[in-house]
Amino acid sequence: MVGTGSGRPTEPSIHQLRLFLVLAEELHFGRAATRLFITQSALSQQIRDMERRLGVRLFERTSRSVVLTAAGQALRAEARTAVGATDRMRRIADAQARRLSGRLVVGTIGAEAAMPHTRAVLRTLRDRHPGVIPEVRSFNFVDHIAALVRQEADVTFLRPPVPACIEVHHLAEEPRVACLPADDPLSALPRLTLAQLADRTVADVPEQVPRVWWDFWAVDPRPDGSPVRYGPVATDMESLLHIVASGAAMCFLPAAARDFFPRPDIRYVDVTGLAPSVSALAWLAERRAEPTIAAIRQVASAQPRCQPAELTSPQR
Repeated sequence: MVGTGSGRPTEPSIHQLRLFLVLAEELHFGRAATRLFITQSALSQQIRDMERRLGVRLFERTSRSVVLTAAGQALRAEARTAVGATDRMRRIADAQARRLSGRLVVGTIGAEAAMPHTRAVLRTLRDRHPGVIPEVRSFNFVDHIAALVRQEADVTFLRPPVPACIEVHHLAEEPRVACLPADDPLSALPRLTLAQLADRTVADVPEQVPRVWWDFWAVDPRPDGSPVRYGPVATDMESLLHIVASGAAMCFLPAAARDFFPRPDIRYVDVTGLAPSVSALAWLAERRAEPTIAAIRQVASAQPRCQPAELTSPQR
């Protein structure tokens, strides 16, 4: 039994719980210390102190291995719950602080920050509400929707569809195109049908991404019922384009990708019978009435909807 000095167990700190969870994943002090950006000796000291506070041994250590004890196994889920609750409390506190200060965290994905409708909304917001301070952050495929749910972003410029807990205001509409490797024979054609693309592997996204979103972008299911075969997983636009350029898979993107993401090893081809893509401002439904979110919602609703031709040049 690990002693506590005073004879009574005491509570470990949240910091120690975070260290414990990482070490429980890695089961290796060196790798865990690297992930945590601390020294191995500092990690060992913190774990020993946590064991002393709890009055139980959490890991069995030998020169060759690190193994969770029965007590460590039992406490792991509780530690995860405690850390999760603390993280949620921090996010809520940050959201409250933003509301009091007028700071508005604005999420974007891909090239949405450079789109003319995005720039118009943010410009008008600054003119009409100088007390609202937008802070623009770029998110990857996983986080651009999750950040709204976690209240790490107040609003996000994105491309629907989105889960039911999120509301959107449509700002623009444009066609979707097929994004193919330059050496794919189909990339030389001026226009394609979905049937011609039926045997092409489509890039996938991490499982944390809402499937309703990627099903739309993968055109799954296809109108004729043909199955979609998925390939490598992309976490953001850069990795998605790399997968396509390597020939491992294709994808579908907004037509504006031609101008925002030109590459010599990729071709963008028009596709007939493909529903268009919509650009939108999104927010968590339960937060729609908050002053800063209401302010940008009102600005967005007053903007004229952009036509497809207006979306195709980042210089406009």
